[in-house]
Amino acid sequence: MKSTTLRRAGLTIAAVTVLSAVTSCSSGDSGGSEGSKGSGKNGAARFSPLAALRSAEKSTDAADSAKVESSTTMGSVMSMTADGALGWGDGLTGTLTITYTGGTMAETMRQTGSTSMEARYLPDAYYAKMGDAFAAQAGGKHWIKYAYDDLETLAGGSGAYLKDQMQNTTPNQSVKLLLASGDVRKVGEEKVRGQQTTHYSGTVDVADLASKNSNLSQKQLDDLKKQLDQAGVTTETVDIWVNDDDLLVKKVEKGETTAGAFTQTAYYSDYGTPVSAEEPPASDTADFAELVQQQGGTS
Repeated sequence: MKSTTLRRAGLTIAAVTVLSAVTSCSSGDSGGSEGSKGSGKNGAARFSPLAALRSAEKSTDAADSAKVESSTTMGSVMSMTADGALGWGDGLTGTLTITYTGGTMAETMRQTGSTSMEARYLPDAYYAKMGDAFAAQAGGKHWIKYAYDDLETLAGGSGAYLKDQMQNTTPNQSVKLLLASGDVRKVGEEKVRGQQTTHYSGTVDVADLASKNSNLSQKQLDDLKKQLDQAGVTTETVDIWVNDDDLLVKKVEKGETTAGAFTQTAYYSDYGTPVSAEEPPASDTADFAELVQQQGGTS
């Protein structure tokens, strides 16, 4: 692979992967729903599914941090895992270790020198640590900085949506997905990793959700919808499992895209765990926007 192609592939994959991984924490309006009543042990069990989800949304949002473990698959393009801890009390912070386990992205990343990546999330940007082969084409720098203000440059309306969501992230977005959809049902009581939980399920219109649950302009929403249509993304099913403390402990999202079936499963534990993430050394960090400009002038 030519060095310019390698660097371009690394830039794109790092952006897509780090953003995909953080959706395992999920995103959305960080405020709790008004009208939520009751939380704590067995709080959700006393209410209808919608009232129970509002209680779970409020409790999970208030927890401020958690350990996250997820797996994501998108057709033959990508399969990966993510593991770490994320906080959302004052903007998104935390660190995830992302590992490519299959698909064409994994093969491309092998050519950049690694199939594993460290991702650090800070309130104004996220950072992806690349392999030595990539660093050799980026002035010896191993980290890429993606300022949230640059995300719209990366992907138009979908980038603007990601920027909005990344800056307003809470792990209870899966709960919000179901509340916003108006299509939610209680499946039953189930055990998840030894915890007694209540399982809820529903179907979400992705573009409609974006209009309800973001601060995008109409132009950005139109651009996002166009990109979603091109990607074959229309609806997805969302399943969540809530424990007796009204905290989200598992999420599964499934949908179809032009690249194949999409599935993401995430587990949450240790709510309130300490979370820290430091900005990488400037001397070892390349700025995404600057790399894109350089790439634009390279044949």
